[in-house]
Amino acid sequence: MPARAVRISAVDLFCGVGGLSYGLQEAGIHVAAGVDLDRTCDYPYRRNVRAPFHRRDVRDLSVDELSAMWPAGAVRVLAGCAPCQPFSSYRRGVDTSNEAQWPLVDEVRRLVRGTMPEIVTMENVPRIGGTQIFRDFVEQLREYGYRVDFGSCYCPAYGVPQHRRRLVLVASLLGDIAVPRGVVAPSGYATVRQAIGGLPPIGHGETHSADPLHKSRTLEPLNLERIKRSSPGGSWKEWPEELRAPCHRKASGATFRNVYARMAWDEPSPTITTLSYSFGAGRFGHPEQDRAMTLREAAILQSFPKDYEFVPPGGAVQFAPLGRLIGNAVPPLLAMAVGAAIVEHVGAERGAVRKAARATTPPV
Repeated sequence: MPARAVRISAVDLFCGVGGLSYGLQEAGIHVAAGVDLDRTCDYPYRRNVRAPFHRRDVRDLSVDELSAMWPAGAVRVLAGCAPCQPFSSYRRGVDTSNEAQWPLVDEVRRLVRGTMPEIVTMENVPRIGGTQIFRDFVEQLREYGYRVDFGSCYCPAYGVPQHRRRLVLVASLLGDIAVPRGVVAPSGYATVRQAIGGLPPIGHGETHSADPLHKSRTLEPLNLERIKRSSPGGSWKEWPEELRAPCHRKASGATFRNVYARMAWDEPSPTITTLSYSFGAGRFGHPEQDRAMTLREAAILQSFPKDYEFVPPGGAVQFAPLGRLIGNAVPPLLAMAVGAAIVEHVGAERGAVRKAARATTPPV
């Protein structure tokens, strides 16, 4: 008789709208709960992940409360993707060491130490790998007995239609574990055209009647003229002098070409940020239509399903809060690869234990 499959169950700290949880589920991992302080995450998390959502500050979450979220007998996974803003390259050298989000990595360590889950995973911007707080976290995990691996993951190699790099950490008490490698070759990278090319066209400032998230921000006359003069994959250098921003007319601004620009159709999109609905905040212009990308397009380029629900029926669709939630999310396809690696790791380690047990059992 084949051995019964081991149930793997995850709790997702800083779960946001559920990108990581959704991907883990797709890989076959049970999601026991999500925890986040942001009330706007409640509906999308419960609706799409269909798991309990706890609106809590992780700093106030006790070890006993966390322990009670996992079902008895499961191999426990703790995901602790702390907010990345202090470590983001978009901060451009700003000293963030006093920001309240820095200690959140240590809160993950506190909860790991108190519960000792079999598996720990974390996702963040690559720059966190060079910080002392991350090095200390890794060293502490090893002191607790975890085998640890981490590395920078290029999202197109995992099927995500977006030029995005993320640092992924996996740690295990069961044995050696490795960050999954992306298996998609550059020739097979998903493109903007493949991801959003089939969506119905809309104008700037419009919302499609069938999808309230397929909504584009209104462009001011100057920006409308700018995008009309822009080609896919081009830059503001194509514009006549009178359309250029004052900063771009200076030598110091000449290198900032990836703002006020259109995406290219036949390559992955730029990194989706919290401001990806804004034409002036990056290369976020639609390749053909004279508008910035919609919230739905940003979500799809993050690899969310096209029908992922972010607001309840009839709820307000607001650019800033939804742009933040979408831009901060873990791409579900990257999360699914991490989940598949965890499932394979647990199966292999449990299989090795059973094999060793059979080898040491004396014959009857």
